[in-house]
Parts: sequence; C-alpha cells; structure tokens
Amino acid sequence: MITQAMVLCGGLGTRLGSLTADTPKPLLHVGDRPFLDVLLHELGRHGIRDVVFLASFHHDKIADYARDNPVAKRFGMQLRVSVEPEQAGTGGALAHALPLAQDEFLVLNGDSWFDINVLALEALSGRLAYADVVLTLREIPNADRYGVVVTEGEKVLSFLERQAEPGPGLVNAGIYLMRKSALASVPAVCSLERDVLPALIEQGRVAACRFDGYFLDIGVPQSFAQAQSEVPRQLRRPACFFDRDGVLNRDDGYVGQVDRFVWIEGAREAIKACNDAGWFVFVVTNQAGVARGYYTEDDVHHLYAHIQSEIRAVGAHIDDLRYCPYHPDGVVERYKRTHPWRKPEPGMLLDLIEHWNIDLDRSCFIGDQETDIRAGDSINLRTHLFTGGNLLAFMKTAQILPDASAERR
Repeated sequence: MITQAMVLCGGLGTRLGSLTADTPKPLLHVGDRPFLDVLLHELGRHGIRDVVFLASFHHDKIADYARDNPVAKRFGMQLRVSVEPEQAGTGGALAHALPLAQDEFLVLNGDSWFDINVLALEALSGRLAYADVVLTLREIPNADRYGVVVTEGEKVLSFLERQAEPGPGLVNAGIYLMRKSALASVPAVCSLERDVLPALIEQGRVAACRFDGYFLDIGVPQSFAQAQSEVPRQLRRPACFFDRDGVLNRDDGYVGQVDRFVWIEGAREAIKACNDAGWFVFVVTNQAGVARGYYTEDDVHHLYAHIQSEIRAVGAHIDDLRYCPYHPDGVVERYKRTHPWRKPEPGMLLDLIEHWNIDLDRSCFIGDQETDIRAGDSINLRTHLFTGGNLLAFMKTAQILPDASAERR
C-alpha cells in the first residue's frame, strides 16, 4: 500500500519574477491558501500519511510551513523536509532523499496540480512488474511547455522534456509512482526528466497511465493568475453519500464485524467510479447495533478500516465516514437516547457538509431505506432508493455519475 509522497519544491521559479524572489513557488498563495495546501489535502484524502518535501531555495520557509501544519494534522500526516546540499536538480533531490524513501512512493511536482485518483496508479503498478516508474499522462492543446511522452500500450518508448513546436500532445503531468530501486544508481546532481527517466525508459522500466483530470501548473504568470479562480472552483466537489448496510454490503442484520461483511455486487466499482469522476465519497450509516450491545464503536472503526483496505486493492477510497451509534431502545445506557445524527434526521449529512467543500447541488445520496431518502430530502439533497442488484449498474442506469473525463476538466 502506497502511503508516502515526495514533493519537489527546490525550483527557483524565475519565470514568476518578483513573486518568487523571497518565496518558494509552492508556497505562493492560490485563492486563500498556499499552493502546497492543495497538494497536501489531495494526498491526505487519498491515504498518503508520510510526505517529504525536497527543498533547496529558501528551504527554511518550507520547513516553517511543514511545522504544525493544519492540513497535516487533519489527516494525521507526517511532514519532513529533505534539503539538497546544493542545487542538485530534480533527480539529485530524489537521490539525496533516498534514505527517507519507502520501497514505493509517489513523486509530485510542487508547482502543479493534476486532479486525478492517484490510487488508480497503485492498482496499475501492481500488475506491471517491469515498471519501476509509472508516469501520469494528460493530453493538452498546447504541449510546448511540457515533457511529451511516446507510448506503446502502457509501456513508455521515449520521453522528450519539451515539445519543439506548439500544438497538442500527450504530456508528462508531473505525478509518478516510483519504486526505490529506480533511483539506485542516480548521481548526486541530475534531472529526473533529462537524465533519470530516459535511462530507465531505455531499460524498459517505465510505464504510463493516461488520465483526463484537471491540470494546471503555476510556473508562469498567466497560469498563476488563472489558478486564482480555477483552483478554488475545482476544489469544490460534488459528493456521493452512500448508506452502508444494504447498499455497499449485504444487510444480514446488525453487521458489525469483518467476518459478517459481504460486499454488494458492483459496490467497490461504484466507489471507484466516483473517485475517478473527482467526486467525494462518504458513508453515512445508522449503527444501532452499538446501542443494542451487539458490537462496539471499535468494531465499527475496525470494519471501516477493512472496507478501506478492500477498496484500495481496486484503486478506490472513501473520503470520510459518519455513523450514529445511538438508539432510544438501546441496552447500553450511554447510547440509549435519540440523537440528531440518527437518520431520518440529517445530522450526519450536515456534519460532513460542514467539514468538506461540497457542491451540494451536484451531489446525491444513495440509500435502501425510506429513512435515507427522508434524511436527504430534508436538506434538498438528490436521493436515490437502491432496491438491490449491482450497485454500479444501478448508478449507470440512474445516470448518477457523469462521464469522468468531462467531470474532471
């Protein structure tokens, strides 16, 4: 399971002029936050818990940013800074940080954002034994500023750091899944794009995966200005709220332990479809079995961790969970009461809306009980009653999800 990311933050940012005279490019504000906040938040919600910033220019400011960072606290992330002893280039920065690296990790440019389901890379890497590096690709209308990639199937045949002429092209979008072994012989000063990747491509050790997500880098004045409105708009996402029992798993009555959990057909694929479309995914579930003494809150969390582990295998994740352990007829005294989180009350939905940047008008709630529908209807959330069968097929028939590529742009 990939839990680490290396973020390249060492560039001088000279094309942005006075904006980066005293500030590393990734710390420039986009909207109301440092650009690195955007990257950290996206990494955090995809399950990345160890982030290493590869810094050089004004590395002290990167270190200050990493100290007591609120985004890291929210997701329980460890932030570290690896400082290059000299301007070592992107490849050299990675080589210098190798003692901090796990066996597999993500590599990101600190000055660009590619809005994709990064866990899909992990699923792809698992079946491509030859690939020590998996690139992300994006077709853009004018590719002359970016590295252009030539592929045959998933295998990368050549890598050009820049396209010579203006025009459309399939470009390196700046997110990599990398094995530590790929950097075993990297010199202390070198470029990832000019030196490391071409050598690995020649050895047949690089694959690529194409995505259609929103892409923007902040490396030139025009795109930095563009980011001020586009990035905040992109961060406001639709969400799919799922009830759990009877929607994601078979409802055999008070399912509270892993050994009683059985997936509904198409449920894992439905979650991944939401991830791929750029939607938040939330689970909102009444768990009266806690109040009735059938299982504990620890059991609820243990089962949730099991669910997350199961869907990681297909390149999917759930962003957050809300559950209500209370019931007025409970036998466990501390849980024996009514509660505004218990559906049909909308308390769990409202709490998620408070903590996440959700576009409610484009969101929906899928449940299998009338209480689910009433909870969603009470806050004008689009609702769908699932009566069984294949969940992904149900979502397609109901046209719940748009085309993933169109949604992400």
